[in-house]
Amino acid sequence: MNWNWLEDLISGVNNYSTVFGRVWLSVVFIFRVMVFVVAAQRVWGEESKDFECNTKQPGCTNVCYDHFFPISHIRLWALQLIFVTCPSLMVVAHVKYREMKDLKYTTTHEGKHVYARPGKKRGGLWWTYLVSLILKASFDAGFLYILYHIYEGFDLPRLLKCSMDPCPNIVDCYVSRPTEKKIFTLFMVVSSAVCILMCICEMFYFICKKVKKQIKRKIDADRQASAETHELKPLSAAFPRHKSRSSLRVDPTVSNQNLNNIKTEETPTMK
Repeated sequence: MNWNWLEDLISGVNNYSTVFGRVWLSVVFIFRVMVFVVAAQRVWGEESKDFECNTKQPGCTNVCYDHFFPISHIRLWALQLIFVTCPSLMVVAHVKYREMKDLKYTTTHEGKHVYARPGKKRGGLWWTYLVSLILKASFDAGFLYILYHIYEGFDLPRLLKCSMDPCPNIVDCYVSRPTEKKIFTLFMVVSSAVCILMCICEMFYFICKKVKKQIKRKIDADRQASAETHELKPLSAAFPRHKSRSSLRVDPTVSNQNLNNIKTEETPTMK
Protein backbone atom coordinates (compact mmCIF):
# COMPACT_ATOMS: atom_id res chain seq x y z
CA MET A 1 0.00 0.00 0.00
CA ASN A 2 1.38 3.40 -1.00
CA TRP A 3 1.00 6.09 1.67
CA ASN A 4 2.89 8.88 -0.12
CA TRP A 5 -0.31 10.70 -1.06
CA LEU A 6 -1.38 10.74 2.57
CA GLU A 7 1.99 12.06 3.70
CA ASP A 8 1.87 14.88 1.14
CA LEU A 9 -1.59 15.95 2.26
CA ILE A 10 -0.96 15.81 6.01
CA SER A 11 2.47 17.48 5.84
CA GLY A 12 0.69 20.83 5.43
CA VAL A 13 -0.73 20.46 8.93
CA ASN A 14 2.77 20.99 10.33
CA ASN A 15 2.56 24.66 9.32
CA TYR A 16 -0.56 25.27 11.42
CA SER A 17 0.11 23.00 14.43
CA THR A 18 1.43 23.68 17.91
CA VAL A 19 4.38 21.84 19.46
CA PHE A 20 2.11 18.99 20.56
CA GLY A 21 0.66 18.77 17.05
CA ARG A 22 4.12 18.44 15.53
CA VAL A 23 4.99 15.68 17.99
CA TRP A 24 1.74 13.92 17.09
CA LEU A 25 2.55 14.19 13.39
CA SER A 26 6.04 12.76 13.95
CA VAL A 27 4.70 9.83 15.96
CA VAL A 28 2.08 9.06 13.31
CA PHE A 29 4.42 9.04 10.35
CA ILE A 30 7.59 7.66 11.92
CA PHE A 31 6.31 5.18 14.50
CA ARG A 32 3.03 4.18 12.88
CA VAL A 33 2.91 4.69 9.12
CA MET A 34 6.54 3.76 8.49
CA VAL A 35 6.43 0.73 10.77
CA PHE A 36 3.13 -0.30 9.23
CA VAL A 37 4.41 -0.06 5.65
CA VAL A 38 7.94 -1.39 6.16
CA ALA A 39 7.55 -4.14 8.76
CA ALA A 40 4.01 -4.92 9.89
CA GLN A 41 2.64 -5.88 6.48
CA ARG A 42 5.47 -8.36 5.96
CA VAL A 43 5.05 -9.89 9.41
CA TRP A 44 1.36 -10.64 8.92
CA GLY A 45 1.39 -11.42 5.20
CA GLU A 46 -1.12 -14.12 4.31
CA GLU A 47 -2.36 -15.03 7.75
CA SER A 48 -5.01 -17.50 6.66
CA LYS A 49 -2.42 -19.67 4.89
CA ASP A 50 -0.15 -19.75 7.95
CA PHE A 51 -3.03 -20.60 10.30
CA GLU A 52 -3.09 -24.37 10.85
CA CYS A 53 -5.37 -26.75 12.73
CA ASN A 54 -4.71 -30.42 13.55
CA THR A 55 -7.56 -31.72 11.43
CA LYS A 56 -8.19 -32.54 7.80
CA GLN A 57 -11.88 -31.75 7.94
CA PRO A 58 -12.68 -29.49 4.95
CA GLY A 59 -13.64 -25.96 5.98
CA CYS A 60 -12.69 -26.39 9.65
CA THR A 61 -9.50 -24.30 9.41
CA ASN A 62 -11.24 -21.48 7.56
CA VAL A 63 -14.15 -21.37 10.01
CA CYS A 64 -11.82 -21.33 13.02
CA TYR A 65 -9.68 -18.61 11.49
CA ASP A 66 -12.74 -16.46 10.79
CA HIS A 67 -13.93 -17.01 14.37
CA PHE A 68 -10.68 -15.99 16.06
CA PHE A 69 -9.69 -13.29 13.55
CA PRO A 70 -12.89 -11.62 12.28
CA ILE A 71 -10.78 -8.74 10.98
CA SER A 72 -7.07 -8.76 10.35
CA HIS A 73 -4.82 -6.66 12.57
CA ILE A 74 -3.13 -5.15 9.54
CA ARG A 75 -6.39 -4.09 7.89
CA LEU A 76 -7.74 -2.72 11.15
CA TRP A 77 -4.60 -0.59 11.56
CA ALA A 78 -4.93 0.62 7.96
CA LEU A 79 -8.47 1.80 8.68
CA GLN A 80 -7.31 3.38 11.93
CA LEU A 81 -4.55 5.37 10.23
CA ILE A 82 -6.95 6.62 7.56
CA PHE A 83 -9.59 7.69 10.09
CA VAL A 84 -7.03 9.30 12.43
CA THR A 85 -5.32 11.37 9.75
CA CYS A 86 -8.48 12.55 7.96
CA PRO A 87 -9.49 15.16 10.62
CA SER A 88 -6.20 16.96 10.00
CA LEU A 89 -7.33 17.57 6.44
CA MET A 90 -10.19 19.67 7.84
CA VAL A 91 -7.65 22.24 9.05
CA VAL A 92 -5.79 22.26 5.73
CA ALA A 93 -9.05 22.61 3.79
CA HIS A 94 -10.21 25.49 6.03
CA VAL A 95 -6.93 27.35 5.57
CA LYS A 96 -7.09 26.84 1.79
CA TYR A 97 -10.64 28.20 1.82
CA ARG A 98 -9.46 31.29 3.70
CA GLU A 99 -6.59 31.82 1.27
CA MET A 100 -8.91 31.57 -1.74
CA LYS A 101 -11.41 33.93 -0.11
CA ASP A 102 -8.67 36.42 0.73
CA LEU A 103 -7.26 36.23 -2.82
CA LYS A 104 -10.68 36.84 -4.32
CA TYR A 105 -11.30 39.79 -1.98
CA THR A 106 -7.87 41.26 -2.77
CA THR A 107 -8.48 41.23 -6.52
CA THR A 108 -11.85 43.02 -6.16
CA HIS A 109 -10.90 45.56 -3.45
CA GLU A 110 -7.60 47.00 -4.70
CA GLY A 111 -5.13 45.03 -2.62
CA LYS A 112 -7.06 44.92 0.68
CA HIS A 113 -7.11 41.69 2.66
CA VAL A 114 -9.84 39.87 4.59
CA TYR A 115 -7.31 37.91 6.69
CA ALA A 116 -3.92 39.29 7.62
CA ARG A 117 -2.78 35.70 8.24
CA PRO A 118 -5.12 33.02 6.86
CA GLY A 119 -3.38 30.34 8.93
CA LYS A 120 -3.92 32.18 12.21
CA LYS A 121 -6.15 30.06 14.45
CA ARG A 122 -8.94 32.55 15.12
CA GLY A 123 -12.68 32.49 14.69
CA GLY A 124 -13.94 29.50 12.76
CA LEU A 125 -10.45 28.05 12.22
CA TRP A 126 -9.99 27.83 15.99
CA TRP A 127 -13.10 25.66 16.28
CA THR A 128 -12.10 23.58 13.26
CA TYR A 129 -8.73 22.84 14.83
CA LEU A 130 -10.30 21.95 18.18
CA VAL A 131 -12.84 19.62 16.53
CA SER A 132 -10.04 17.92 14.59
CA LEU A 133 -8.19 17.21 17.86
CA ILE A 134 -11.32 15.73 19.43
CA LEU A 135 -11.95 13.53 16.39
CA LYS A 136 -8.35 12.28 16.25
CA ALA A 137 -8.33 11.29 19.91
CA SER A 138 -11.80 9.71 19.62
CA PHE A 139 -10.89 7.64 16.55
CA ASP A 140 -7.71 6.33 18.16
CA ALA A 141 -9.52 5.45 21.37
CA GLY A 142 -12.36 3.83 19.44
CA PHE A 143 -10.06 1.60 17.39
CA LEU A 144 -8.13 0.58 20.50
CA TYR A 145 -11.41 -0.45 22.09
CA ILE A 146 -12.42 -2.40 18.97
CA LEU A 147 -9.06 -4.20 18.94
CA TYR A 148 -9.33 -5.03 22.64
CA HIS A 149 -12.97 -6.13 22.35
CA ILE A 150 -12.52 -8.37 19.28
CA TYR A 151 -9.39 -10.16 20.48
CA GLU A 152 -10.22 -9.97 24.21
CA GLY A 153 -7.04 -8.08 24.97
CA PHE A 154 -3.81 -7.26 23.21
CA ASP A 155 -2.24 -10.67 23.70
CA LEU A 156 -1.82 -13.19 20.88
CA PRO A 157 -1.81 -16.81 22.11
CA ARG A 158 0.19 -19.53 20.40
CA LEU A 159 -2.54 -22.17 20.72
CA LEU A 160 -6.28 -21.76 20.12
CA LYS A 161 -9.01 -24.26 20.89
CA CYS A 162 -11.76 -24.41 18.27
CA SER A 163 -15.03 -26.36 18.32
CA MET A 164 -16.89 -24.61 15.51
CA ASP A 165 -18.84 -26.54 12.88
CA PRO A 166 -17.84 -28.38 10.71
CA CYS A 167 -14.94 -29.38 12.99
CA PRO A 168 -15.51 -32.95 14.24
CA ASN A 169 -14.43 -32.12 17.79
CA ILE A 170 -12.31 -29.63 19.72
CA VAL A 171 -9.26 -29.07 17.57
CA ASP A 172 -6.00 -27.27 18.24
CA CYS A 173 -5.11 -24.35 15.97
CA TYR A 174 -1.71 -22.68 15.78
CA VAL A 175 -0.85 -19.06 14.92
CA SER A 176 2.34 -18.44 12.99
CA ARG A 177 4.97 -16.18 14.61
CA PRO A 178 2.78 -15.24 17.61
CA THR A 179 5.58 -13.57 19.60
CA GLU A 180 6.58 -11.27 16.75
CA LYS A 181 2.98 -10.36 16.07
CA LYS A 182 2.40 -9.68 19.76
CA ILE A 183 5.37 -7.28 19.85
CA PHE A 184 4.05 -5.35 16.84
CA THR A 185 0.56 -5.28 18.35
CA LEU A 186 1.85 -3.81 21.61
CA PHE A 187 3.99 -1.33 19.68
CA MET A 188 1.00 -0.08 17.68
CA VAL A 189 -1.13 0.11 20.84
CA VAL A 190 1.50 2.15 22.71
CA SER A 191 2.00 4.51 19.76
CA SER A 192 -1.77 5.02 19.55
CA ALA A 193 -1.88 5.80 23.27
CA VAL A 194 0.93 8.35 22.83
CA CYS A 195 -1.03 10.01 20.02
CA ILE A 196 -4.13 10.18 22.22
CA LEU A 197 -2.05 11.77 25.01
CA MET A 198 -0.61 14.33 22.58
CA CYS A 199 -4.10 15.26 21.37
CA ILE A 200 -5.38 15.68 24.93
CA CYS A 201 -2.36 17.82 25.89
CA GLU A 202 -2.82 19.95 22.80
CA MET A 203 -6.53 20.42 23.57
CA PHE A 204 -5.73 21.60 27.11
CA TYR A 205 -2.96 23.87 25.83
CA PHE A 206 -5.22 25.22 23.10
CA ILE A 207 -8.16 25.94 25.41
CA CYS A 208 -6.00 27.37 28.23
CA LYS A 209 -4.26 29.69 25.78
CA LYS A 210 -7.63 30.92 24.52
CA VAL A 211 -8.98 31.47 28.04
CA LYS A 212 -5.78 33.26 29.09
CA LYS A 213 -6.03 35.55 26.08
CA GLN A 214 -9.67 36.36 26.86
CA ILE A 215 -8.86 37.12 30.51
CA LYS A 216 -5.94 39.33 29.50
CA ARG A 217 -8.14 41.17 27.01
CA LYS A 218 -10.79 41.75 29.68
CA ILE A 219 -8.20 43.01 32.19
CA ASP A 220 -6.74 45.41 29.61
CA ALA A 221 -10.22 46.70 28.78
CA ASP A 222 -10.96 47.28 32.49
CA ARG A 223 -7.66 49.11 32.95
CA GLN A 224 -8.32 51.30 29.94
CA ALA A 225 -11.82 52.13 31.18
CA SER A 226 -10.43 52.95 34.64
CA ALA A 227 -7.74 55.21 33.14
CA GLU A 228 -10.32 57.06 31.07
CA THR A 229 -12.46 57.57 34.18
CA HIS A 230 -9.51 59.08 36.09
CA GLU A 231 -8.75 61.40 33.20
CA LEU A 232 -12.33 62.66 33.06
CA LYS A 233 -12.50 63.56 36.79
CA PRO A 234 -10.41 66.82 36.55
CA LEU A 235 -12.44 67.89 33.55
CA SER A 236 -15.71 67.27 35.37
CA ALA A 237 -14.46 69.33 38.33
CA ALA A 238 -13.66 72.28 36.06
CA PHE A 239 -16.82 71.89 34.02
CA PRO A 240 -19.18 73.99 36.32
CA ARG A 241 -17.11 77.19 35.75
CA HIS A 242 -17.85 77.06 32.04
CA LYS A 243 -21.41 75.93 32.51
CA SER A 244 -22.81 79.45 33.09
CA ARG A 245 -21.24 80.69 29.88
CA SER A 246 -22.15 77.69 27.80
CA SER A 247 -25.70 77.71 29.15
CA LEU A 248 -26.32 81.18 27.73
CA ARG A 249 -28.97 80.94 25.04
CA VAL A 250 -28.01 83.23 22.17
CA ASP A 251 -30.32 84.22 19.40
CA PRO A 252 -28.56 83.32 16.13
CA THR A 253 -30.01 86.48 14.53
CA VAL A 254 -28.22 88.80 16.96
CA SER A 255 -25.35 90.70 15.40
CA ASN A 256 -21.80 90.56 16.70
CA GLN A 257 -22.04 94.12 18.09
CA ASN A 258 -25.15 93.33 20.14
CA LEU A 259 -23.55 90.09 21.36
CA ASN A 260 -20.53 92.01 22.65
CA ASN A 261 -22.82 94.45 24.44
CA ILE A 262 -24.64 91.57 26.16
CA LYS A 263 -21.36 90.07 27.39
CA THR A 264 -20.23 93.50 28.68
CA GLU A 265 -23.40 93.92 30.69
CA GLU A 266 -23.04 90.49 32.30
CA THR A 267 -19.43 91.08 33.32
CA PRO A 268 -19.25 92.78 36.77
CA THR A 269 -17.48 96.07 36.81
CA MET A 270 -14.25 96.16 38.74
CA LYS A 271 -13.77 99.03 41.15
